[in-house]
Amino acid sequence: MRLFLLMFLLLLCHGKPHQPIDVQNAVTDTNDVMMQDAWNWRMNTHDDDDDDDDDDDDNDLIDCPKDCECSLRVVRCADKALGRVPKKIPKDTVMLDLQNNYIAEIGEDDFKGLSNIYALFLLNNVLTKIHPKAFRDMTKLKLLYLSYNMLPEIPANLPKGLFELRISDNNINRIQKDAFKGLMSLQVLEITANPLANSGIELGAFDNMATLFLRIAEAKLTAVPKDLPTSVLDLNLDYNKIAKVEVEDFYRYKKLQRLGLEFNSIKSVENGSFASLPNIREIRLDNNRLRRVPPGLSSLKYLQVLLLHANKISFVGADDFCPTGESAKKMDYTGISLFANPVRHWQIPPVTFRCVSSRGLHMGNRRK
Repeated sequence: MRLFLLMFLLLLCHGKPHQPIDVQNAVTDTNDVMMQDAWNWRMNTHDDDDDDDDDDDDNDLIDCPKDCECSLRVVRCADKALGRVPKKIPKDTVMLDLQNNYIAEIGEDDFKGLSNIYALFLLNNVLTKIHPKAFRDMTKLKLLYLSYNMLPEIPANLPKGLFELRISDNNINRIQKDAFKGLMSLQVLEITANPLANSGIELGAFDNMATLFLRIAEAKLTAVPKDLPTSVLDLNLDYNKIAKVEVEDFYRYKKLQRLGLEFNSIKSVENGSFASLPNIREIRLDNNRLRRVPPGLSSLKYLQVLLLHANKISFVGADDFCPTGESAKKMDYTGISLFANPVRHWQIPPVTFRCVSSRGLHMGNRRK
C-alpha cells in the first residue's frame, strides 16, 4: 500500500503548473494508510467494549473545535475564514485540514501536544511565518502541504519523519544551509513556482537529507543546481531559464531514472553530460532550443523515453540514439518524439531507429 501511495504522489506532482491540489482526493487515496495508523493507535490504547467506542465517537463531537468537523480522528477546518489555528484540537487527531483560510502565522504552541498527526494541510492561506518550534511535537507527521502561501523561506526544524513536503507557490527566494537537514525519509519534495534563482540556494542547502522525487519548476534557475540530494530518482527542473547542460551537472546522481528539463532555453548539451547516469530511463528535453540531438545518448543502455519535440533540430544522425558495433542496448526505446522540429522524416536514415520499438517513434514536420 505504501508503494501505491508513493506512485500516487509522484503522479500528482507531475500535474499541470499552478494546478490546485484537491486535498479531499488526496485524503481518499491516503485514507487507508492514515486510518491504519489510527486503528493501531486505538488498539494500543483502548481495551474497552463496543459501547465505550460509541462513547468515544460522541466525545469526538464534543471535543471538536469551533467551526470544524470531526470524524474518526480527522479534523476538517477548511474554508472557514479562520485567521488562526483553532484551539483545543483533539490530541488523538490523525489528519488536520486547514486549507483555504486566512491563517497568517503559526505560533510556537499552535500544534502543541499533537503527536499523532499523520497529515497536515495548510494550503491556500496567507502564511508568512512559522515558528521554529511549531512542529516539535509532530513526530509522526508524514504529509505536510504548505503550498499557495506567502512563506519567504523553508520553515525551520521540519519533522524528521516527513514522507512528503509540498511548499510550492510561495515567496521563497532563498533555501538556507541545512534547510532539509535530517529528512532522510522524505520521498517527495515539491518547491515549484517560487522566485528562486541559483544564487538563492545556499551551499549545503540539501546536505544530510534524502528524497526520491524533487521538483523545482517555474522558478528562476539559469543552470542545473549543484549539490542536490544524491538519492534522487526523479528530478524535474522544467519551466526555468536553463540555457546549457554541462558535464558536471549530473555526475553525482547515479540513481537518477527520470530527468525533466522541458520548457527551458537549452541551446546545447555538452558531450558526456548524461554519461554519469547509468540508470536513466526517461529524459525530457522538449520545448527548448536544441539544434541537434544531444550527444552520448547511444551509451545509455536503459534509456526508454526521450522527448525532443518542439526544438530546432534540423539534422539527425544514424548513430544518435542507438549503440554501434558490439555494444548492446539493454532496453529498446518505447518513445522518441521529434515532431515540431525542422528536420524532415525522409532525411533521417531508417537505421537511425534500429533500437526503437515499432510504435515508439513520434515523428512529424513543423507546421508553418
